[in-house]
Amino acid sequence: MEHAERPWGEYIVLEDANTHKVKRITVAPGGRLSYQFHRYRAEVWTIISGTGRVTLDGETKEYGSGEVIKIPKGAKHRIENPGKQNCVFIEVQYGSYFGEDDIVRLEDDYNRA
Repeated sequence: MEHAERPWGEYIVLEDANTHKVKRITVAPGGRLSYQFHRYRAEVWTIISGTGRVTLDGETKEYGSGEVIKIPKGAKHRIENPGKQNCVFIEVQYGSYFGEDDIVRLEDDYNRA
């Protein structure tokens, strides 16, 4: 099972198929992913625990356990954790390509290209 640590937390790949990819993502308190978009995939996020503050094409809203966020291919998005406990969510990617190099970062707190 693929696992990667990032400056904002970590992810574990639960399933990697030709038609989709599923990750369990944990965002540490105060952590924030880059503001980004994808050329080849859309995503659906389901919050499992904690609070996620999601920005989707410039609109920001907080989501809690059981809530779902749909991110169309090409939509600019990010999630941050404003809470004191981990924010955990399941990400389902679908499209034609699921590689980590399909991340176009527009803003990044950790100076990644």
